[in-house]
Amino acid sequence: MPAGTTMTLTELRYIVTLAQERHFGRAAERCFVSQPTLSVAVKKLEEELGVALFERSKSTVQVTPMGERIVEQAQRVLEQASVIKELATAGRDQLASPLRIGAIYTIGPYLFPHLIPELSRRAPQMSLYIEEGFTGNLRRKLRSGELDAIIIALPFTETDVVTKPLYEEAFEVLLPADHRWASREDIDKEDLLEERLLLLGEGHCFRDQILEACPAISHQLASPSNTLTAEGGSLETIRHMVASKLGITVLPHSAIGTGHYESGMLISRPFSAPAPSRTVAIAWRASFPRPRAIDAVTDAIERCRQAELDPA
Repeated sequence: MPAGTTMTLTELRYIVTLAQERHFGRAAERCFVSQPTLSVAVKKLEEELGVALFERSKSTVQVTPMGERIVEQAQRVLEQASVIKELATAGRDQLASPLRIGAIYTIGPYLFPHLIPELSRRAPQMSLYIEEGFTGNLRRKLRSGELDAIIIALPFTETDVVTKPLYEEAFEVLLPADHRWASREDIDKEDLLEERLLLLGEGHCFRDQILEACPAISHQLASPSNTLTAEGGSLETIRHMVASKLGITVLPHSAIGTGHYESGMLISRPFSAPAPSRTVAIAWRASFPRPRAIDAVTDAIERCRQAELDPA
């Protein structure tokens, strides 16, 4: 490294974000700075180091081989810097500092409205930042320190990350109320092949869990003549599509939401045994120094689940 080179955590964050986004505009937006500010800072760091970290063209930004190694090390430095901040925070009240929680798209909308008020009662001084995303994005933000804990579906493994199962949630079949299966008490997984099944788009782990529970659907999806699947971007969109009689779907129990519609529009039915389900879990960095904050979240979720099971 050339003599006199000084690097800041901000500059390291810039190059890590640019390596992830491969686009100066998006990277600047994520770093909350202007594009020229980020571009100048990256160029300055490259000049100080005496190596090119990025290969620029009009349409793309590529990381150079040396840049890959330096960005990887910068990521480690940022993680360690986050640990220093967390250690300092631990010296104060663990429930007095903000907590940043992420959840996957098929959990967040159905958990957060109950979790937030319950957590506010248990830890009124702890302000919350919440975020929804795909498992991969939440994993990255957890590692970088942008999130303190994430709520995901198992399996989930990550180095230096602790994972704790929270609850098991059954899958159910959502149908228009006048569907021919309305008289059934339960539904076999294989019967889904008889109907137009509405699924989330690729990238959602819940879609993968459904396909894993019923491998025959995967085989039918691979058929060029397949007309089985109409892909949606969210469970809410798919629920509306079922209400419009465009098909049927499979949802986790918490997302069934038949009460959101006029009486007689939607019904749900359980699967016949063995019924598919998912395990919802919370994950946090092993180095996170506020165990009481994690405990507060898990206790609040347990209270929410108990209230759901025993409304009285």
